[in-house]
Amino acid sequence: MGEGRRVVVVGGGISGLATAYFLTHPRGAGQVPPDRQVTLLESGPRLGGKILTADVAGFAVDTGPDAILARTGVVEQLLRDLDLIDRLSHPASRRAYVWTRGELRPLPPTSLFGVPDTPLPLLRSRVLSPWGALRAGADFVLPRQALPPDPTIAQLLRPRFGRVVFDLLVEPMLGGVHAGRADVLSARSAVPEVYVAARANRSTYLALRRREPPASRGLGMVTVQGGLSRLVDALRRELAGATLRTDTLVTGIERLGPGEPAAYRLRLADGEPVDADAVVLATPAFVSGPLLEPLSRQAAAALAGIPYVGVATVSLAYPLSVIGRPLDGTGFLVPPKEGRFLVGCTWSSAKWPHLADDELAMFRCSVGRYGDQRWADLGDDELVDRVHEELAASMGVGERPVAAHLQRWPMTMPQYTVGHEHRLVTLATALRGLPGLHVTGAAYRGVGIASCIGQAADTAASVLAGLDGRAGSDGGVRADGLGADGLGAAR
Repeated sequence: MGEGRRVVVVGGGISGLATAYFLTHPRGAGQVPPDRQVTLLESGPRLGGKILTADVAGFAVDTGPDAILARTGVVEQLLRDLDLIDRLSHPASRRAYVWTRGELRPLPPTSLFGVPDTPLPLLRSRVLSPWGALRAGADFVLPRQALPPDPTIAQLLRPRFGRVVFDLLVEPMLGGVHAGRADVLSARSAVPEVYVAARANRSTYLALRRREPPASRGLGMVTVQGGLSRLVDALRRELAGATLRTDTLVTGIERLGPGEPAAYRLRLADGEPVDADAVVLATPAFVSGPLLEPLSRQAAAALAGIPYVGVATVSLAYPLSVIGRPLDGTGFLVPPKEGRFLVGCTWSSAKWPHLADDELAMFRCSVGRYGDQRWADLGDDELVDRVHEELAASMGVGERPVAAHLQRWPMTMPQYTVGHEHRLVTLATALRGLPGLHVTGAAYRGVGIASCIGQAADTAASVLAGLDGRAGSDGGVRADGLGADGLGAAR
């Protein structure tokens, strides 16, 4: 790499921070190489994006994503390099429930995005009627189905397992992970493991039973004791040699000519220009698109096709004595067909051992999904009241919470709708005409923290290859392959 190479990362969420880290630590922890100048620009007052930890009744509660699905080597190695391994916490239980027909009913223990790998747990769970479980078992004998090239999740799974499994298992799982609906989300992009299994085999049940058990992959689902903000803090400390600027809004990007000392010039809201040899846009698609519009209408149009929905999290603390049932699991999900306000509720003090308490129970409730934005029209007190009312109905909570925290996340969850893969191919093709310009984040190939970290590592490698004059780049957006870990959006 030539002397004084300048890389500007736009966006200070987990994707931007991880990209900056991998740019400055290409072989793990160490010092920033002297020939690489990395600047990160964040428009808001803080770093971390949707990773945010709040104090609620003395609990450090994550009000955005609350876990990392660490199944890949790059994620595990990052956690080790940041000295976070000893601070990780694993769920105390794998048991979860679905709120349907007026009761909390146990979810089948072996399932992938709501699709169980055998029908027997369906009968035991009492989620389905005997007829519903029998209909789900028809997947064993149904012929291979004809599918469009990019089917919705509904097109892929409803004919195989029947409407009951689809309504009571698949839909609530998608609401909890993507805040999405199965009749608009692309199976290929949103649930790639299920998509690949279903396309490659006649029986989806049998295909899922042959897959590698998720528990055997990496660290599994983890969080950081004290909140995921500690991950943000650790990344910031490791980026001491880079320039990190908050409250810095990028308003435009200009491509400079071949005779200029840099490839791109970024315009800031205060009028200051920032030159760069490479630029990474780690911002939501609706932010990246307008920035790319003057450079590539094709790229901007592809990004404009990625819709977003808003969600909110309500964290509530109650005395254990007023909870009307045992907290014998991680929480519950709610099928859209039930018409409830809640999308799901995590029993945080039961799920995470480091939050366990002898006197208080902490719940983290989610509202909002594709097609249901009722929460956005409510005031703070009314929103908290609605959540409390549904906890009273579902769990017999007998008193008001002793503490509450509301976090609104408007326009935060990217939706991988039908055509998402085509949009990514279009975007990657357009970015090949803009060498040195890259995009990364939850809008592309996975909304969870782990997916964002993996994409950031790939993006940083692509940036460094371009600066070193090695093989061409697709702008950090792979035009092939699949990936999504699904743990709530992080950018």
